[in-house]
Amino acid sequence: MTNTATPGAARRTAHHEAAGTPGGAAPLSRGLLLLMSAATGLAVASNYFAQPLLDLLGRELRLGTTMAAMIATAAQVGYGLGLILLVPLGDLVERRRLAVVLYAATAGFLLVSATAPNGTLLLTGTLLTALTSVAAQVVVPYAATLADPAQRGRVVGTVMSGLMLGALLSRTVAGGLAGLGGWRTVYWVSAVLVAGVAVLLWRFLPPLHTPSGLPYPALLRSTVALFRHEPVLRWRAGIAALSLASFSVLWTAVTFLLAGPRYGWSEAAIGTLGLVGAVGAVATTVAGRLADRGHVQWVTGIGSAALAASWLPIGAGGAGGASIWWLLGGVVVLNVAHQAVLNSNQSVIYALRPEIRNRLNSALMTAFFAGGAAGSALAAVAWARGGWTAVSVLGGVTGCGMFVLWVLERRAARPTSS
Repeated sequence: MTNTATPGAARRTAHHEAAGTPGGAAPLSRGLLLLMSAATGLAVASNYFAQPLLDLLGRELRLGTTMAAMIATAAQVGYGLGLILLVPLGDLVERRRLAVVLYAATAGFLLVSATAPNGTLLLTGTLLTALTSVAAQVVVPYAATLADPAQRGRVVGTVMSGLMLGALLSRTVAGGLAGLGGWRTVYWVSAVLVAGVAVLLWRFLPPLHTPSGLPYPALLRSTVALFRHEPVLRWRAGIAALSLASFSVLWTAVTFLLAGPRYGWSEAAIGTLGLVGAVGAVATTVAGRLADRGHVQWVTGIGSAALAASWLPIGAGGAGGASIWWLLGGVVVLNVAHQAVLNSNQSVIYALRPEIRNRLNSALMTAFFAGGAAGSALAAVAWARGGWTAVSVLGGVTGCGMFVLWVLERRAARPTSS
């Protein structure tokens, strides 16, 4: 058996679940929900600012191509470490304090990047910023716990829409701020905003403490053990990993396509593609409402099928003589489907064992971002070896893999006849 919460903690959590609010705190207001949504977006955005600035950073700090590329890689590595090492702390310490400390640390590390005189210090600042920016993944289950159980899907969808908008729009914002005041302006502005969010969260978040009764090393072991003891988590982690893999295949390789001879877009124009992808953020709230009505499985199935199908117009958009509208339409469908599936995954996972939501979220999101890292790496190989056709096949295969996993999950969930 996996170590879980102590009986007293479990009883307190059960009481919180029944009441829909923690320990008699006020219900989750619209203003607090919007604050939490904005907070997740700002935290995650800090990990993507460097991507459109790599060429500029390389020139100003005299970095080689490999060193410049490592800045983007450091953000992925740091975030992955934070998911494993820091997010489970939400089941150990008081959550408001944890969230505020992580946001304050993120603001401080952004200042390190803003003042970095060389590539080594910028790389360090990026890694540490990403490590603590997993504060976003503390806020998401926090919101799920504060929410009325009948509205949990909608609440998670709203918070996740902020997270996804932060990830998608960060490239556009970074390019605009760098054009106005240089690349350091991006980090200065972000540091001020994240510090402001830390103050607001301390002021308005209600205290929430659901201790697991486990020491920190045992807490980490129990997080890993969840994959062994929770079959639904295994299915959903696989679906999540393939979803972000397909998503990352697109966003890693599309720059090469649009900057190449087929379209010849400028860097500024390529950055605006994030605005097209941001349309998909509306899917998270719609998917959340459907989950609240008991349709979470259909959201996953239809979303997986749509994501796989989106690669047909995406692939056509890279073919000679094809219209850019094929590509843009496919990008919208892929983003809508990806975010709907992510929301359905979280709705399913959060309903498993409410008393260990942070560890469940840590396990799910670690698999999620591992899939994204793999997708990015494979996209670069596919582009080098087979161009946009190979990229489209790779994206389509990962999308089909999601749908297959969902079908297998549904079959495994059917009761066996005696």
